[in-house]
Amino acid sequence: MISLLLACASEPTLDRDLWGVPEHFPDPAVPQDNPLTPARVELGRYLFYDFGLSDTGTRSCGICHETAKGFTDGFVRAVGTHNDIHPRNTLSVINAAWRGELGWVPGSNLTLEQQLLIPLLGEHPIEMGMSEALLLERINDNPLYPPLFEQAFGDAEPTLEHAAMAIAGFERSIIGGRSPYDAWLQGTPLPEDAERGRALFFGEETQCSRCHGGLFLDSPTNQWGQVTAKHGAFNTGLYNVDGEGAYPETAPGLIAKTGRARDSGVFRTPSLRNVALTGPWGHDGSVGSLQDMLDSYARGGRLVSSGANPGDGATNPHKSKHIQGFDLSEAQAQDLLAFLDALTDESLLEDARYQSPFCPFDINDTGTPAEADCIPDSRPPELLP
Repeated sequence: MISLLLACASEPTLDRDLWGVPEHFPDPAVPQDNPLTPARVELGRYLFYDFGLSDTGTRSCGICHETAKGFTDGFVRAVGTHNDIHPRNTLSVINAAWRGELGWVPGSNLTLEQQLLIPLLGEHPIEMGMSEALLLERINDNPLYPPLFEQAFGDAEPTLEHAAMAIAGFERSIIGGRSPYDAWLQGTPLPEDAERGRALFFGEETQCSRCHGGLFLDSPTNQWGQVTAKHGAFNTGLYNVDGEGAYPETAPGLIAKTGRARDSGVFRTPSLRNVALTGPWGHDGSVGSLQDMLDSYARGGRLVSSGANPGDGATNPHKSKHIQGFDLSEAQAQDLLAFLDALTDESLLEDARYQSPFCPFDINDTGTPAEADCIPDSRPPELLP
């Protein structure tokens, strides 16, 4: 696998208006070696949605990161092109330009350019099932790509490095910052129920913001609401399969890297932006509703009374000190859910910049694309359904 060693310093000349960076957002971190340009981002959009970038023609990056699902896939756990079930739930790529750590297990120093090679080329488990040779063969065989690579990199000959840079650029351009909560941050009141939920979320009664603080609601904060680290990582008491704090072997948490018992069940705190769209929830997709998640936190840890991994997460010795439980009336729970709904940027879902350039999967009875202004499916004929 090629290692893409790209600098992570912010680009000082980033055109915030061009990329729609909200006024209340800081500049994103853009590698100096891979600046955001319209040509690179457009090439990345094509590659992101190209089914030809999976060996069977049944997956694209956009299948695992669907716009309507908050750029996740809606599966409990990710599913590869050979139907391999992955150990963890798919994370959203919205606002990835501001994310320092990628993936569920903390401690990764990968850039987006490096990280995307894992699902693209990885074999354990298989996600896209590609090799570098097959990837370049597919791209070379598609007449769409030479002019796009030429415009993006000044060279019509595709390379794996340039393909990864383009996809990463497109992912960095996916920005969600126009939710009702963002409007509140800029002075517009929230609906009354969402405002009550906001007060609960940031209050000491629930301590939700101790883990989900900061602009992206993924940073730990202290008792005064000050962010103490860019990203948090906690054991939230979802499991306690052996009574001593263990999580299921398929996804044990940071302990898999460190071997330290206290790191059992420790996963990175995901952003709550657009959280209402990104279910099922949890590192392994085992939480079926936001109400279930609230119930687990209110209880001080989840009780799994049956199935393969029974145990009482409330008694997990390694769970975060912030997961202590709280009393929540039904009305308060509904207010909290209303606040979580207010974190959804609906305009992002319809933004043409983030949509696939290719024709819809379905075609009509005449065999012509269902939409006249789209580009025909890019897969080789033998891979078409």
